[in-house]
Amino acid sequence: MPPILDSRRLLAFATVVKVGSFTQAARELSLTQSAVSHAIRGLEDELGVALFRREGRAVRLTSGGRYLAERADVILGEMRTARTGVQALAQRAD
Repeated sequence: MPPILDSRRLLAFATVVKVGSFTQAARELSLTQSAVSHAIRGLEDELGVALFRREGRAVRLTSGGRYLAERADVILGEMRTARTGVQALAQRAD
């Protein structure tokens, strides 16, 4: 079975994409900028592809990054839906 993506790394990636900055993503996630950078680097290493072009403080998505950004929204949305659904079922069962 092929390995799956790490959800924390994927969330860090999606947040950087959304806010356009590692520093802002760190604030939104209540992490350090270093932790967000480490998560992105780990995801890039895991996938074997650069996801961002770093241009000073600005970041731009590579083609691989654009593809993952589209999929990340779907994946994270499904994870949120699953969590909400399970919690709703648990409340009814209790």
